[in-house]
Amino acid sequence: MRDLTQILAKAAAHERLTFLCSFQKEESVILDELVALAPHARVVTIDTGVLFGATLATWKAFEERFGVRIEVEDAAGHDRPYTGATEHCCSLGDPSPKVAALERALAGSDAWITGIRREQGPTRAATELVEWDAKRSMWKYNPLAAWTEKDLWQRIHERALPYHPLHDAGYESIGCATCTLPGSGREGRWAGTEKTECGLHVAEPARGA
Repeated sequence: MRDLTQILAKAAAHERLTFLCSFQKEESVILDELVALAPHARVVTIDTGVLFGATLATWKAFEERFGVRIEVEDAAGHDRPYTGATEHCCSLGDPSPKVAALERALAGSDAWITGIRREQGPTRAATELVEWDAKRSMWKYNPLAAWTEKDLWQRIHERALPYHPLHDAGYESIGCATCTLPGSGREGRWAGTEKTECGLHVAEPARGA
């Protein structure tokens, strides 16, 4: 669990640092330390316009507890509203408003931080603590890569951190209301489809720092 502080301290050396926040338990644990180690970091969320009401409430709780202003990148898909289908929302191809929003969020950055963990599923099992994001030519920090669910909940309860209430209802991973169901790991994401990974975190050739 020491990895979190060490990796965030390393990330803090970047003047143009961005933390991508989706208001899940991972982000609560990261923000708790990030605000002290890297107060200059931008905290950004991608709003698809179909977030759970509980996600919006957690967003407010995060801002109040951690004293941060969370910037918003709009990915609401105004031209093709989300109706439960996943073909365009966070796919790899065009149009992909969610991925486009990520690129806008990272514009001008030289590093970014995510809450990815190896335990979340096969597509993330090889995640390194620090990776070179070749697609965007910047460093990518995954300070919770080695953390388990048990580690997360231990920290949350020890420090009385705010967390998304849907975690208590069996949602281990939470995305849009239109395509997320309860489930362990990431099995509740894009429920009923063969989709297993978000276009935001496509594997790229990586090297550790």
